[in-house]
Amino acid sequence: MKKIALIIAALVFLTGCSNGGASKAEESFIAGSGAVTKIKASDRIAAPEMSGMTLSGKNFTLPKGNVAVVNVWASWCSTCRAEEPTLSALSRKYSDVQFIGILTRDNPVNAEAFERKRGTPYPTLIDDSILIGFRKSLPANAIPTTVVIDRQGRVAARISGAVTVATLSQLIEEVSAE
Repeated sequence: MKKIALIIAALVFLTGCSNGGASKAEESFIAGSGAVTKIKASDRIAAPEMSGMTLSGKNFTLPKGNVAVVNVWASWCSTCRAEEPTLSALSRKYSDVQFIGILTRDNPVNAEAFERKRGTPYPTLIDDSILIGFRKSLPANAIPTTVVIDRQGRVAARISGAVTVATLSQLIEEVSAE
């Protein structure tokens, strides 16, 4: 009887020490549907200031006066990984638009390796506390989330989930034409 109790105690202890290799971030992952939300120009509020250290170890500050596309992502997120080629291609196509990533719930070393391997052409900030600044406009409610910011630095639209070439191109062109 003592042996069985010892075995049960050991099993309880060992299972309590492991989460199967998954992080808490992955367990609380919420996938977006790709839904687009737009804000009329008269109702927009300022986006938070976006500056800090990037995955490549450089300081970056989002310049003012340009349309910007902000992508919230994580390297463990399969949807984020799948949309990266689309974001990279559009960042090259719309060279007058500033693309920027914000890493969330991830290990910067893994994310930097992912970006380096893919040759992602735009910077990613590693301080996800920036996301708090979106709470009064269009918060990042899923991973990935992509936000379009107008020339006045105001939040204009959000894609909750994976971007498509057609959807993001249309948003960029609408906001750029304002």
